[in-house]
Parts: sequence; C-alpha cells; structure tokens
Amino acid sequence: MTLAPTPGQTVGPFFHYALPFQGGPELVSPGHPDRIRLHGTVFDGAGSPIPDALVEIWQPDGDGKVSQEHGSMRRDGFTFTGFGRVQTDRTGHYTVATVAPGPMSPGAAPFFSVCVFARGLLDRLLTRAYLPGDTEALASDALLNSLPEDRRATLIATAEDDGYRFDIHLQGEAETVFLDHGGR
Repeated sequence: MTLAPTPGQTVGPFFHYALPFQGGPELVSPGHPDRIRLHGTVFDGAGSPIPDALVEIWQPDGDGKVSQEHGSMRRDGFTFTGFGRVQTDRTGHYTVATVAPGPMSPGAAPFFSVCVFARGLLDRLLTRAYLPGDTEALASDALLNSLPEDRRATLIATAEDDGYRFDIHLQGEAETVFLDHGGR
C-alpha cells in the first residue's frame, strides 16, 4: 500500500503515519512512584470528538526543572525528557503517563505546554494545561491574568484520583484558549 503525501495546506490527518513513536505517551515507566495520568478528549467545533488528532506535551519535572537531556523521544526507563506525543483514539481520547510538573519559579503556577495537530488545521495549536489547587499561583499568573475571567477555566485541568483531565475544544462555546506563537 502506498500512502499519498500530505498536502501542504493542512497538518492532518496524515501525521499519524510518521509522527507517533514507541513510548510516546509514556514519559515515565509504569513503576514510577510519582506517575500520574493526564488525559482528555479533543473536540471539534460541533462538540464531536476528533478521532485522528495528535497531542504533544512539554513539561518540567516535578521539581520544576526543564530537562536538558538530548533526545526528547528517549524512553530508557529512567531519563525524564519532559516530552510526550499521543494520538487520540476513535473516541477522541488521549492519555499520557507522566509526573505532575512543578513550578518553574517560586510561586509560579505549574502547567503542561500542549500542542494539538488535527485535520483541517493550517498550523498546530498551542495552549497550556494548568494544574488546579494553588489558587494564589493561578491568580498571579501573567497569561491567565491577560485573559477575560470567563475564558481562564479553559486552561485549568480538573484533578482526578490518578491525575488530571484536560479536554481540548478546537472551536465553539467552550473553545480552549490557544496561544499565538507567531511561527506561521
């Protein structure tokens, strides 16, 4: 079977043929003592799950340190690189096994950097998934404070017993706030 090349005007769904890699959603091994789950569903503008999206996360470790290790796709069981990549399943759901990111400076709000690729997009979408709980840190975050109050909640994950849920809405009434990265 020969696959057609990806057209230049869209980022997906063709990336599923080359971008996923073994261990992509497993930033830490199953036995890691601080292992948590970050998961959610990617929705389109009509509120339907997107079964062929790709979600990447970048994050610091639990102490707030950004990895300086070479090879972000390294999965050797002990090197934490802070990078993960996962496809959504047929129900639009994604799951990443990782550790909760720590604040990168004292008093800062910890967050995951999230990148979304999906069919019909002309470019990737960038956002953040903040951890709930530290209301003081969230209230002092410059990015959150730059948003209208009613939009801030789209960037705050929901705590669960085994980690966090972060649903991503590409459009519509509950649209997630996306960041302008100027990289077009």
